[in-house]
Amino acid sequence: MYSCGSGNATETVEPVNETVVMQQDTVEVVTPDTATFYSDVVNKKNCFIVISKPEYRLYVCEVVDGDTVKRAHFPVCVGKAKGQKQKKGDMKTPECTVENPFTITEIVDASNWHHDFGDGRGSILSYGHWFMRLKTPGHSGIGIHGSTNNESSVPGRGSEGCIRLRDNDLIQLKERYAFVGMRVVILPDVE
Repeated sequence: MYSCGSGNATETVEPVNETVVMQQDTVEVVTPDTATFYSDVVNKKNCFIVISKPEYRLYVCEVVDGDTVKRAHFPVCVGKAKGQKQKKGDMKTPECTVENPFTITEIVDASNWHHDFGDGRGSILSYGHWFMRLKTPGHSGIGIHGSTNNESSVPGRGSEGCIRLRDNDLIQLKERYAFVGMRVVILPDVE
């Protein structure tokens, strides 16, 4: 525990395990996060995803009787670089609006997929059990996937543009909520 004194008042603050995220010339401190389930889904086909890049969170929402209800949230890792994706290899996660969302076009078993991150580990298992491919006009290969061999990167910045979840969270997202055709909104970074 830490004590912060100010005049006669003393405030006790519990220590928090934090992750330091290095990004170009800045250092960002990210508070650990876990998946949270708020309430049961009424109709899975009325669900959609909102990914907040500034919060490193994926929210599952459902439209019920005209209202939007938050059903769950999961911590995520997004692109290493902030901003709107411009081209392949820029390490940015693409952004969209509620009016023009991305969609999940397929959900495929990725449990044997490998990737070489260029960090000296070579080609390793990297995507968790599922890859939820997104239709992102102007860009290909963007999806929501697991973090096999990179779980410590969640939450934070470290992907090449995809949205990375912890492997167990990805399984929960797929089993409880995700479907082909599901709308996905990716909110922009705050500059």
